[in-house]
Amino acid sequence: MSWLPMLGLTALPHLGGLYGGYVTRKQVKTWYTTLNKPSWRPPNAAFPVVWTTLYTGMGYGSYLVWKECGGFTEDAVVPLGFYGLQLALNWAWTPIFFGAHKLKMALIEIVMLTGAVGATMVSWYPVNRTASLLLTPYLAWLCLATSPNYCIWRDNPDADEKEE
Repeated sequence: MSWLPMLGLTALPHLGGLYGGYVTRKQVKTWYTTLNKPSWRPPNAAFPVVWTTLYTGMGYGSYLVWKECGGFTEDAVVPLGFYGLQLALNWAWTPIFFGAHKLKMALIEIVMLTGAVGATMVSWYPVNRTASLLLTPYLAWLCLATSPNYCIWRDNPDADEKEE
């Protein structure tokens, strides 16, 4: 049964992705269509494919770190703590943006998320280089995703007024 931790830790990030998909599904067809969005943003159909890949990579990376540290040990506190922080921030973005329609708060949150992913990568590197490198596409995607988040916030001031 040595494969159970690998399967569980690899699957864990997908739980937030499933919830995010539930929150997003209706909003993409209603509220999101009313927003001014940059023409260069990724197509909506790309998001499920991209996030499935990113969640699998980060989950497997967390397994590699967990395994290298001997499980949930004192050595794992910092690297898996940063991982937990970034995962919580990741799961929070969708309800903030699509659920609450808080564009500015979502922008602040995604910047914090990007920093947390960078910190996770730095903390994972000495433990397991492969695990750290598995987060590289995720960090790149967040850098890309921050740009349309900013443009949507900037170009839709009325959509965010109720937040102030």
